[in-house]
Amino acid sequence: MDAAAIDKAATAIAENRLNRTKLDMLSAEYRPADLNDAYSIQERHNVILSRSGLGKRVGYKIGCTTPVMQEYMNIHEPSFGEVFDTAVHQDHVDLTFTNYVNPGIETEIAVWLASDMPAADGPYTRDNVRNAIGAVMISIEIVEARYRNYRKLDTPTMVADNFFNTAVILGDPVPNWHKMDLAAAEGTILLNGKLLGTGLGSLIMGHPFEALAWLANRLCERSRHLEAGKFVTLGSVIATHWVSQGDCIEHSIPGLGSISVSFA
Repeated sequence: MDAAAIDKAATAIAENRLNRTKLDMLSAEYRPADLNDAYSIQERHNVILSRSGLGKRVGYKIGCTTPVMQEYMNIHEPSFGEVFDTAVHQDHVDLTFTNYVNPGIETEIAVWLASDMPAADGPYTRDNVRNAIGAVMISIEIVEARYRNYRKLDTPTMVADNFFNTAVILGDPVPNWHKMDLAAAEGTILLNGKLLGTGLGSLIMGHPFEALAWLANRLCERSRHLEAGKFVTLGSVIATHWVSQGDCIEHSIPGLGSISVSFA
């Protein structure tokens, strides 16, 4: 795609998010044909969102890293997006349901990076990414289906739109994660006090750190890299739950604590 088409697509997607409307298919003249186009649009899109008041980009989300999410979305490879500082919450947050377009929750494990992950230190693997991790956290991602019909929307357009991301809730950083078996860590998710689902960390590409390695390598392919001080949410251990007004969701993992979100 040329720069003009990238800018048109990025502007259309950004205006849809900022205006809390629902996107139809992008015009064929600037619809991304593949994931390379999608990430080029995403990069421009996120510049527009930053300048429009969403703030600094402080983290990444990775989607479709688990079999349950790949089956749910009928997408068979991970995708990533960026998260803005105005959309990050700690421990618990009360949100207004009507401020969102078809909101949902995904329950995850996240990492905070203590050092950069440049291409020169790659390729990255599950084992060597450990050197960059300063802390592990429990997390909930708030997603939005900002589309007329996301089931029919092409994957590159969803990727260009940060793959549904709208906000993140993070638990307290756990710096002494080294002795934890994160593959065996089990998330328990409650909806209004009743069990919604459970999921092991091993669902995330066999081990949560596989997802981090995947992202580090994909960014390096685009002449970018993961930076110290940023966080990454690594993928949901249950299928997306689309919330209703009045819902409260709690997510807990032994050793990582509990977090929650309610929609008034």
